[in-house]
Amino acid sequence: MAIYRGLDLMVGPTDSEHHGYFEAARQHKLVVQRCRGCGLLRGTIGAACPYCSALAWEWEQVSGKGVIYSYAIVAQAVHPAFRDAVPYPLVLVELDEQRAVPWRDGAEGELVSVRKIANLVRADDVTQPEDEKNVAIGMRVEVCFVDLDDDMALPQFRLTGEPPEHSPWRAD
Repeated sequence: MAIYRGLDLMVGPTDSEHHGYFEAARQHKLVVQRCRGCGLLRGTIGAACPYCSALAWEWEQVSGKGVIYSYAIVAQAVHPAFRDAVPYPLVLVELDEQRAVPWRDGAEGELVSVRKIANLVRADDVTQPEDEKNVAIGMRVEVCFVDLDDDMALPQFRLTGEPPEHSPWRAD
């Protein structure tokens, strides 16, 4: 069992869907599930493919690079463990792998991407949240890992300093 901000974290022995994800994270690798039925990647861990409902899947390592698709600044902690971190940015990252891939035989408007939700942390100290004034939609990010103990690490994201893909947008 690992401790993060005073919270006990563990992957239960019967949680077969998450073991591979956290095993890879411990090795500082980001993995997502690839469906063996339709071949699409998915960012949310689950037993069945949300696209074709197939139950067969495998872990695939991804680059961990992407763009901030959306974000929120958490201003009120929903758990006391995060009280000292507010305000902190929570980002929805669209990974570079499988961006806007047509789904269902290329039907118009049905595109799939791989998106992950995580904290945005400082590049120079991954244990600290990024300053909210630096967060904007379109900014380039990469995965980084917060080592909790010898058995667990948490994937987070940090800004890369690369030029944004488009004019960054932020809610002010």
